Amino acid sequence: MLEPDILKDEEITLLLNDVATIYGYDFRQYSRASLKRRLNRICLVDRFSSFAELRYRVVNDASYLQHFVEEITVNVTEMFRDPSFYKVLRQEVMPRLGTYPLIRIWIAGCSTGEEAYSIAILLKEANLYHKSLMYATDINPTVLEKAVTGIFPLNHMKAYSENYIRSGGSKDFSSYYITGYDYARFDSTLSERMIFSTHNLVSDTSFNEFQLILCRNVLIYFDKDLQERVFKVFDESLHNLGYLALGTKETLRFSAIEGHYRQVEGEKIWRKH
Repeated sequence: MLEPDILKDEEITLLLNDVATIYGYDFRQYSRASLKRRLNRICLVDRFSSFAELRYRVVNDASYLQHFVEEITVNVTEMFRDPSFYKVLRQEVMPRLGTYPLIRIWIAGCSTGEEAYSIAILLKEANLYHKSLMYATDINPTVLEKAVTGIFPLNHMKAYSENYIRSGGSKDFSSYYITGYDYARFDSTLSERMIFSTHNLVSDTSFNEFQLILCRNVLIYFDKDLQERVFKVFDESLHNLGYLALGTKETLRFSAIEGHYRQVEGEKIWRKH
């Protein structure tokens, strides 16, 4: 196993330049500390004896790339994660979104889709789903394929149900899915107004105007300059008086767009003004 501090910055830079030039995936502005942890894990899991061996495999084996991207992009998510956040969405944000004739929502870095289905449930319970469009995007096409199915491990449902109840949900959570041997498949009506698509926050631009943008626990893996670039894309994409929601360890404070926003009391949600 390679220790994180043994990975040399210049070697990592060469690899990231190769990946960007050959394949178009640009991870050069990802947090270097996070990258070192992920690359170290790849070397361990795939039994590379040296970092040079990993680089050779990535550069010369295009079929290995998707696995590499999956390991570099962190896909940790759950339904109704941070229930107090969803409670504020339910009680304060949804009623205001309801004043629009059409509600567009962008879930950036949606991973395997748990957050998208959580938002769909909120919209259903607020009677807003019929006039909403959700755009769920991620850099990783493999996780998007999973998200489209609406299938999640059955052993996660107890925790998801508890999150749902703590977020203010009052229905029987199990009414939203059917169960198989070891999986839960969510009702297809929840995804009727979802559009799943690849989108690279590092290089892609705004593609619509939204009343709500959620990008939670993604920016913590980006360096400061890349965070600023993404904030600019979000600002350009957000309707005046729209909402931007970030993860618990992320903030608009000290960003170039901070002055355009007011924070909703107690949560990492900002309203554009």
